[in-house]
Amino acid sequence: MENVGVSQNYVLKQRIKSAIYFIICVLIALICLIPIYILIMNATHTHIELTQMSINFLPGDNLIDNIKAITTQYTNWNVWRGYRNSLIIAGSCTILTVFFSAMTAYGLTVYNFKIRDGVYTFILAVMMIPIQVTSTGFVQFMVGTLGLSDSYIPLIVPSIAAPAIVFYMRQYMKASFPLDIVEAARIDGCNEFRTFISISLPMIRPAIAVQAIFAFVQNWNNYYTQNMILLGNNKWFTMPMMLQKVCGVDKNINMGARYAAIMLSILPVVVIYICLSRFIVGGVALGGVKE
Repeated sequence: MENVGVSQNYVLKQRIKSAIYFIICVLIALICLIPIYILIMNATHTHIELTQMSINFLPGDNLIDNIKAITTQYTNWNVWRGYRNSLIIAGSCTILTVFFSAMTAYGLTVYNFKIRDGVYTFILAVMMIPIQVTSTGFVQFMVGTLGLSDSYIPLIVPSIAAPAIVFYMRQYMKASFPLDIVEAARIDGCNEFRTFISISLPMIRPAIAVQAIFAFVQNWNNYYTQNMILLGNNKWFTMPMMLQKVCGVDKNINMGARYAAIMLSILPVVVIYICLSRFIVGGVALGGVKE
């Protein structure tokens, strides 16, 4: 009987602990989602209504008019052009970043060479350098030396080097990637590149999906670098640059149009996140192995 009582107390404690964790997770989710919900609700109200009440939890009926007002009041705004330009940059950067980072992580995990630890330490050291430190030299080289202003090349090609994603990919592979399968592929006569493409990439698909989300969001929102390179014709403007043109105006402000512009700018990111979010928990958990 004493053992039964101890067991019941243990089960009760576990249920209470689970309930507390669940409540904490719900609160964190609400903290993250409520600002987005308020943003969408505000986008449906007029400027006058927003000046009277800046936070709205109920929808209005002015969303279409606010979207039309963006086009008429702001000459640089073209949502389809912004989507096209941002998707070209963010999509290309995501593909290059994920592919070459996975290849680098594969090499650091599978191959045992003398300077492997030194190379990995160097990659981590590069990860600690903020982009603001190197931005002046980057712009001088790309624009002054190579003449690549108003070009997507300086925004896409450097994404091949992504130290943070290499780090997480390597951690994931050390946790869940069996090296024996690489040896088996070599014995069967499979070359190294084919082993990486045909065997390794499908096995690390959750990590690829997770890092693809992070890379896409980062490059979609990368106003800093885009604003340094895309200097001329507004046909090159991305969604963050167009959004800055809308939010930077301090005369004849239309708050409803501003909220609608922000909502349109984050819509593709939200859609992609929803489509791939199921990979995040498993990918991050498996990538959190200790050295």
